[in-house]
Amino acid sequence: MIQSHFRQFSLCAPLFMPVLQSTPGEGPALGDDRIIQDDITSGALTFDEIRAAGLKIFATSFNRFDGYGDGPMNSGDTLNPGGRPTLQDNGTFLRVNGLDAQTCMECHSVGSNLTVPFTFAIGGVGGSNSNVIFQPTDIDVSDSLGNGFASFNGRFINAPFVFGTGGIELLGKEMTRELQELKNQAFQFQGVPVPLFTHGVSFGSITYDSQLGEFDVSDVEGIDADLVVRPFGRKGEVATVRGFSIGALQFHHGMQPVEVVGRGIDRDGDGVTDEILVGELSALHIFNTNLERPEIREFTLEARRGFTTFGAIGCAECHMPRLLTQSRTLFYSFPEVETEPFANAFYQSDLHDGPAGFALSAGGGLEIPLFSDMKRHDMGPDLAETFGSPLDSFYITAKLWGVADTAPYLHDGRATTLTDAIVLHGGQGAAARDQFQNLTDVEKIELLAFLRSLRTPEDPAGDL
Repeated sequence: MIQSHFRQFSLCAPLFMPVLQSTPGEGPALGDDRIIQDDITSGALTFDEIRAAGLKIFATSFNRFDGYGDGPMNSGDTLNPGGRPTLQDNGTFLRVNGLDAQTCMECHSVGSNLTVPFTFAIGGVGGSNSNVIFQPTDIDVSDSLGNGFASFNGRFINAPFVFGTGGIELLGKEMTRELQELKNQAFQFQGVPVPLFTHGVSFGSITYDSQLGEFDVSDVEGIDADLVVRPFGRKGEVATVRGFSIGALQFHHGMQPVEVVGRGIDRDGDGVTDEILVGELSALHIFNTNLERPEIREFTLEARRGFTTFGAIGCAECHMPRLLTQSRTLFYSFPEVETEPFANAFYQSDLHDGPAGFALSAGGGLEIPLFSDMKRHDMGPDLAETFGSPLDSFYITAKLWGVADTAPYLHDGRATTLTDAIVLHGGQGAAARDQFQNLTDVEKIELLAFLRSLRTPEDPAGDL
């Protein structure tokens, strides 16, 4: 039924212009029926049909006829998608710098690690086996250098879940819009520090220095100098789920989105063009941001006491229990402009009445119970990565909703228990960590009972 609205393409159609040799009985896993942007903007597809098309992109195991993988190795740039080498010249997989999965589901399928065996869920977390090994150039597995550990100069990233991302994206867009307005205000009142306060969160202040003719951003905190809230990625690097998906498709699968490389262009030289169409990325964006939100279950008296302790020892200063949006509607844009997050909108979804199911706030917006302040914080040298970035020890505050079901913890999954994750806090998290360690055994048990009430949704995308 959905298929009837899609445009039919084939490997020999002018849209693709591949040089792949045809193989009898084989073809792209996505098939010939492809969704284009006009199918969405024209209203030809219902909301649920768009979600189903997005699930298809999320769950399809791409093959070489889809454009999976990079083309010939580019000796001038072997790290970035497009010309990466493959392990033992297998021509398909690399694993230590992407080309590590054929489908999004491989890294986002664990709904709960509390159950034995774990509970499957569309859009869940990844276990430690699916950790992303990002752009290393030196891995000393055998400790030949005598460091006492296996040295590694890339990033090691444990895959988070996708649940509730619509509310997070809406929050980020609204916060960015207000921060841009405050930046303009600073320009109008030159020399006067303007507090960067939005949605209950302070990002420091900004001043326009008229003598230098530029903004003084030395007091901006927890965010980049452009004042764009980027709530996705462990470092807070990506503003929207669409932006994250673009990078993930290229890195993990070698799938080149048309909106990045251009229509009819085989940027990676693998013999396939138009690997991910604009409409397909839009459908994926809409699917991901309308997955169900995490929830609180079994909020016992013990858990309530733990929640009180959670606030009393300072955890809630960064892990803010909830933030409120001004609207209930998420707008989707193409092309996206990070500093103008509501520009170029082509579609919208209601995050209250739809499957995301966020509760309404008193002001008519939404309650987003994320347990985060959407800011970066310095977590100290013990948690620092060795990627060589100024942000090596900085991470966006982890969203604790759903934390009960999503071990292992921290950016790389090094903490196998909740207590381990708390104790490993350093830097700006050290004070709350010390307070936790000074609690009585009963108080620690109560606080952990509270954290274990923060659950993932039970049947995400179950209606599709």
